[in-house]
Amino acid sequence: MNKFKQILNLHVGEDDREKTLETVSKNISFKGSNLWILACAIIVASVGLNVNSTAVIIGAMLISPLMGPIVGAGFALGIYDFVLLKRSFQNLLTATLVSLAASAIYFFISPFKEVQSELLARTAPNIYDILIAFFGGIVGAISITRIEKGNPIPGVAIATALMPPLCTAGYGLATAQWQYFLGAFYLYCINCVFIGIATFAIVKYLRYPAKKQIDEKQQKQVRVIITIVITVMLLPSAYLAYALYREQQFKKNTDLFIEHEFTDKGYAVVYKRSEIVATKKRLELAFLQKKFSKNEIAALNKKIKNNEYLNGTELIIRQDTTDRFSALKGDILNEIHSNENEIHLRDSRINQLEAKIAATDRDNYQIFNETKELFPQVKAISVIDNTKFNMAKDSTFTVTTIAFESDEALKPEDLKKLKKWLRQRLQNKNIELFRKQD
Repeated sequence: MNKFKQILNLHVGEDDREKTLETVSKNISFKGSNLWILACAIIVASVGLNVNSTAVIIGAMLISPLMGPIVGAGFALGIYDFVLLKRSFQNLLTATLVSLAASAIYFFISPFKEVQSELLARTAPNIYDILIAFFGGIVGAISITRIEKGNPIPGVAIATALMPPLCTAGYGLATAQWQYFLGAFYLYCINCVFIGIATFAIVKYLRYPAKKQIDEKQQKQVRVIITIVITVMLLPSAYLAYALYREQQFKKNTDLFIEHEFTDKGYAVVYKRSEIVATKKRLELAFLQKKFSKNEIAALNKKIKNNEYLNGTELIIRQDTTDRFSALKGDILNEIHSNENEIHLRDSRINQLEAKIAATDRDNYQIFNETKELFPQVKAISVIDNTKFNMAKDSTFTVTTIAFESDEALKPEDLKKLKKWLRQRLQNKNIELFRKQD
C-alpha cells in the first residue's frame, strides 16, 4: 500500500513553492512583449481558421501566453491570495479584450468570410470540452509545480484550445453572427473556468499554505462561488452534449432504417434529408421508380414509431400522384404520332444540309488544288460562307471568310493577287482573307 502511495505521490519532484508562486505571478502580466505575442498569436490563429489550416491553428496555440492569468487565478483561489486573484482577473480581461479586438479587425478586413469547418467546430461546446479543459488544466498545474517542467505544457496549450474560440468569437463580432460569438465565447469561458478549477484542485491537493490566515466564513464563500460557477458552466454544456448524442443516434438510426427498408429491397433512393429542428425530427426521401401506397407509408410510420431514436419523426416521401414513367411514355408516343410530318421535314432538311456540306468539301478541295498551283507557298486553305461580324449599335455584316496556311507570310503583292483570284474564282467580291498563324 505504501509503495502504491509512493507511485501516486505528487510531492516527488515538486519544485520550491516560493519559486513556483513567483513564476506563476510573473506569467500573469500582459504588458509589453506578452501583449504583442498574444496579438500576433491571435492573428495567426485567425488566419488558420480563415484558411481552414489545422497546422497554423496549432502553431498559434503553442506561442500564445493566454494560460498565464488563468493558472494564476487557480493558484490565487487555492492559497486565498485575493490580491493575486484580482491581478489575474484584470490581466485575463485585458488579454480577452485584446484578442477579441485583434481577431474582429482581421475578419472584418479579410475578404474571405466563408464559414470553414475549423470555425464551426468552436461554436457548439458540450460536456466533452469541460473534460478536456479540466484534465488538461490538471496536467498543466502539475507541470508548473515540477522541478523539471518537461513537455506537457505545449500539449496542454493545444488540448485546451483557448485561442480558436476567441478568434471564432471575433469572427462572430466582425460578421454580426451572434450565434457564433455566443457559442465560441461560451467555449472560451468553459476552458478558462475549468483550467482554473483544475489548478485550484492541484494546489489544494499539494496543500500549499494560505497567503494569510483567513476565517472559515471566507473559505466557505470561496467554495460556494466555485460551486456556482461550475454549475453555471456544467448544466448548459451537459445539455448540449446530450443533444449532440441524440442527433448522432438519430442520424445513425435513420441510415439503418433507410438501408433495411429501402436499399436492401432494391429501391433506389435518389434524395435523402434528415434533420432535427428544435424538437421536431424530419426524414425526407425520394425514389427513382418506386411509388408507395398509403398502406405502405402507414406501415413505415409504424416502424418509425417503434424505434426509440426515430419516434416522433415526420416521414415525407416525395412522389407524384401519377406514374411518371407511364405518363412520360404516353407523351412521347403522342408527340411522335402528332409530329410525323415535322419529322419527315426535318429529315429532308438534314439530307439537304449533308449534301451541301459534301459539295462544300469538294469545292474546298478543288479550290485548294487550284490555289496551290498558282501559289505554291500556300499549304492549306478553307472557305467559310456567310460569316457574320457584329458591329456597334447591334448591326452586323456578312462576308465569305477564307483562311489559309503558309510557312511564311505572303508578300503584299502576292497577297493582293491571291485575293483578286479568289474573288474571280468564287464570283464574290465580299471576301476577307486571313493567314493562320501558330
